[in-house]
Amino acid sequence: MNAKRPNQQLVLPFAAMETGAVRSPTQQGVEAITTPTEPESPVVSTTTMMEELCSSENMDRALRKVIANKGAAGVDAMTVYALERHWKQHGPEIMSRLRSGTYRPAPVKRVEIPKPDGGVRKLGIPTVVDRLIQQALLQVLQPVWEPAFSQHSHGFRPGRSAQQAVRQAQVYITEGRSWVVDIDLEKFFDRVNHDILMARVARRVTDKRVLHLIRAYLNAGVMENGLVSPSTEGTPQGGPLSPLLSNIVLDDLDKELEKRGHAFARYADDCNIYVRSETAGRRVMKSICDFISRKLKLKVNESKSAVAKPEKRKFLGFTFKGKKATVLISEKTKTRFKDRIRELTKRGRSATQIIEELNPYLRGWVGYFGACGAYWDLRDLDSWLRRRMRALTWRAWRLPRKRFRELTRRGVDWRTAIRMVRYHKNPWHASQSIALSNALPDRLWHDKLGLQSLLQSWHAMRTQP
Repeated sequence: MNAKRPNQQLVLPFAAMETGAVRSPTQQGVEAITTPTEPESPVVSTTTMMEELCSSENMDRALRKVIANKGAAGVDAMTVYALERHWKQHGPEIMSRLRSGTYRPAPVKRVEIPKPDGGVRKLGIPTVVDRLIQQALLQVLQPVWEPAFSQHSHGFRPGRSAQQAVRQAQVYITEGRSWVVDIDLEKFFDRVNHDILMARVARRVTDKRVLHLIRAYLNAGVMENGLVSPSTEGTPQGGPLSPLLSNIVLDDLDKELEKRGHAFARYADDCNIYVRSETAGRRVMKSICDFISRKLKLKVNESKSAVAKPEKRKFLGFTFKGKKATVLISEKTKTRFKDRIRELTKRGRSATQIIEELNPYLRGWVGYFGACGAYWDLRDLDSWLRRRMRALTWRAWRLPRKRFRELTRRGVDWRTAIRMVRYHKNPWHASQSIALSNALPDRLWHDKLGLQSLLQSWHAMRTQP
């Protein structure tokens, strides 16, 4: 008999963002303005930004950050562990070349990783020296742009997160914006127009050495299979500077959406606009796609973009249900979770070894998805995970004599144990039996063997001050 589910309406643990007072639309079909559009700040830098970049304090902070982030070696095969000694020896010479505007970055190393939805994502791994310089450059550039970025932009910004973007989307839906314009930019990081990007950067930076350095990183080229290819567009993912540059490009989109009075949330190149009707959504989709193509020289992926009800779309791995916009983990996300668990729980190892590999993944996963609630999803995934572990254990016991001995040793009466051994040959089917659940109870996995519990972690997150 199913127990009545408690009311688990989402109350997110992070502080709600300021969304401002909602102004009534002035004409039919126009969404209300949720945040004022501020005029762009005047140019901040003159000719001293490169000196600020090369200061000992800034470089030391960047060095510590790059070493802490670790990461793979670039085309020169130098690791982060050799960076500090290399910088002590060659740092003064490199900074002299930076100040004179003669520094030339090395090409990035091309690495391909599979995307969750199919295909591959191309990453460009800079050398550790270039990662150091990019990090130092990021530390002086970010304060220049950060105050002027839209409050609707949440990706790659200090103090902001994907969960805040989900929270903002939830607020819009509960206010009655029951349709979403889900815009997907096709290969965004590979197709950023360099001239448009540099024009945006030059709005706030006048130090020509810094502008020249940023352009040099954009044109550094890509090494793949031992050959270097020129890069005429795009900001390769993998370096510290790329996220900020992508936000600079898409800030024009944010400002346009604010100017038109739209309610939207953006995280990197994932942008959702919330409207009150399908008709308004289709009108917004057409006009915004035209702006993106005409002004930003980017392409919208029409097959992945849509005007739909929020529950029919996923946003940053989540979806929404009902007028109260209850946050749920999307079905695709849960499928990817299970696929990853299957990879980490391959046969041939003990339960203790498997749990040691599982826990870091589970901690990171629940840290992201648990912050937005989804109580029932986490409970069901916890149950599935324990069932997976029971199936692996039943398979590992394998021989009938061993299965009978292990079951009776763990408190199962001998008659039930015999029936289990005789009829439950399929491990997945056996894992759902009462006998195996009693022999391998929940507390064994979490309390004794230390398996991370998604639900317990969720409760702990909710009780934190």
